[in-house]
Amino acid sequence: MNTQNLFLGRRRALKLLGVSGAAGVAGACQTEAPAPEALPPSFFKDTTPFIRHGELSLEPRIESLGGYLTPNELFFVRNNAYSIEVDAAGYRLEVAGDAVTTPLSLSYADLLAMPVHTVYAYLECGGNQRGFFASTMGQPAEGTQWQRGGVGMAIWEGVALRDVLTRAGVTDQAAHIQMIGLDTEAPEGGFRRPMTFEKAMDPDTILAYRMNGAPLPKDHGFPVRAIVPGWVGSNQVKWLGRIEAHTQPVWSKNVTTSYVLIGDAYPKEGEADGKIITEQSIKSILILPWPATLAPGRQLLRGYAFSPQGPVETVEWNDGGGWKPARLIDPPMQYAWRRFEFEWEPAAGAHTLRTRATDAAGNSQPEEVPFNEKGYLYNVPLAHPITVA
Repeated sequence: MNTQNLFLGRRRALKLLGVSGAAGVAGACQTEAPAPEALPPSFFKDTTPFIRHGELSLEPRIESLGGYLTPNELFFVRNNAYSIEVDAAGYRLEVAGDAVTTPLSLSYADLLAMPVHTVYAYLECGGNQRGFFASTMGQPAEGTQWQRGGVGMAIWEGVALRDVLTRAGVTDQAAHIQMIGLDTEAPEGGFRRPMTFEKAMDPDTILAYRMNGAPLPKDHGFPVRAIVPGWVGSNQVKWLGRIEAHTQPVWSKNVTTSYVLIGDAYPKEGEADGKIITEQSIKSILILPWPATLAPGRQLLRGYAFSPQGPVETVEWNDGGGWKPARLIDPPMQYAWRRFEFEWEPAAGAHTLRTRATDAAGNSQPEEVPFNEKGYLYNVPLAHPITVA
């Protein structure tokens, strides 16, 4: 059974019903057609707590999170089409391509019956903090103007992708593994992005069906999504419907014109318009509103630090008097973020606080980054404005 026939995108279904209904009334009665109904919501979750970027993106306010795990209902959403609803009972995951010897068609139950792999990992949109290109560099980048909230931390449970590929008889000639979503209204008839065979065979690259102890929410890819720890959010394909193993590199839209660093500092790679992004960039953020207002007196401030080559090993803070060490709260885990904290007792007035993280591989946040047209991977230490009054 073709899973894509199990549902229609909500917007497309409504349009089809509206056209046929209006035509039927006009043809039978020659009366004025009723006004079209409003489009359905873009998301299934309550959007009230979020900063909404158009119809397809929800950004939480960092100060609303606070804890180690990001609650599912507050986790950011970045879609390329409206969220869709998939029937788990009829769901099939197709595995094919010229680099497998045994194509598969797996049900949801088939996946649940396979060995479970659990990963603690943050997930971040490649364009998170894009808005700071305009506010700090005076050069706006294209795309959704994310501030700090396009990131979240979760416990993901599912099946190791390499177990599925091994069952399909993947060969050592495989070059790229492409994941394709069932969101058929997205560009290319389903959001898709390839990854290297090496990353696909990493034991922590999984097909997740649980998020923070619950089945995946609909907005986050139910029944199954890819989790590719450390890589940009575009690789974490939601509503996963097809996996293709290719012996040659795949040049889809999302590695040629999207999720590519385009600018003078980035030479072109293959058929891409610039440098293809895979890993995220190291960052740290304060758990405060932007801008923040604090009462006078001694403050205990906290934040998050995260890196694709984690764990984060040190975080420092600076209020203009030099860099000082912060305390790390959470245990080190390769793909998990770590909270940090420090005491601060500022005088009344306007202040700017910056933080910077360094990871186990020696990566640290840079003082500047070259501009790229689509604003990916912005990670300089943010100058957080704070008023003490």
